[in-house]
Amino acid sequence: MSADAARTVRAGRRTVEVHRPDKVLFPATPGTAEVTKSGLVDHYRSVAPYLLPQVRGRPLMLERHPDGVDGPVFVQKNTPDRYPEWIERAELPKEGGTVRHTVCDDTATLLYLADQAALTLHRWLSRADRPDRPDRLVFDLDPAEDTFEPVREAARWLRELLDGLRLPSAAMTTGSRGLHVVVPLRRGPDFDEVREFAHDVAETLAAAHPDRLTTAARKKDRGGRLYLDVQRNAYAQTVVAPYTVRARPGAPVATPIAWEQLDDPALHARRWTVADAVEQARTDPWDGVMNRPRALGPARRRLAAQYG
Repeated sequence: MSADAARTVRAGRRTVEVHRPDKVLFPATPGTAEVTKSGLVDHYRSVAPYLLPQVRGRPLMLERHPDGVDGPVFVQKNTPDRYPEWIERAELPKEGGTVRHTVCDDTATLLYLADQAALTLHRWLSRADRPDRPDRLVFDLDPAEDTFEPVREAARWLRELLDGLRLPSAAMTTGSRGLHVVVPLRRGPDFDEVREFAHDVAETLAAAHPDRLTTAARKKDRGGRLYLDVQRNAYAQTVVAPYTVRARPGAPVATPIAWEQLDDPALHARRWTVADAVEQARTDPWDGVMNRPRALGPARRRLAAQYG
């Protein structure tokens, strides 16, 4: 196949054309093969049944790398007019105007975005029909160094605290350095309320382990401790979507895990790549957790009663 030849991929009722499918997006690294645009499309087609439920109805921010991970990056919020009319959009307010976000509701859209070299999909924590009312809360466990043991430790502590508040939670490798711990919420409280609660939880956990954890946003104030980041819990902020690819060597994938997998000594933030992430997805690591949202009010009252 020549570098300029196109590939067509069937997705439901639609056919998506993949331009320059042999374009290398991730050069080979020691221990990993190169990943072409065609390989990226194959990854997203294989994980579509698991990824789409996590992004459907949500505004997206797209991280595009048309010349691969070694080239320039374009952060795209507004949907170009040239995108097909069948791709969903959500026009949402911002300061001084609006943004017309792309919404990925089906496999055809997902593959079209892969053809646009949108390596990483960043999703809102709310859905487009009620953008100011989040139904996800996210804690980002960010280690001071590129080592995973502090992440493993903090995730266990956080899960124990959330269990005590009767909030279901699930963990996901970020494909970068740490973990995201995700809590499904019933829609109702706005972002300010949700972020305040997340901050209180993080402060409670940091107070219990002051030599290991911190909520200090400035790196110089962290003192080598793991940072419990809750700042993404805000209107128009985004987090990396499950099963999306990160722009790092080897094409690592942000991958949901079962809590028991924290005990696996081989686990780290870049454990899965486009070569094997679908195998993990097929194990249903979140086991329906995202379908069991809880109200924030009772959890807030329990936090105040137990730790206030």
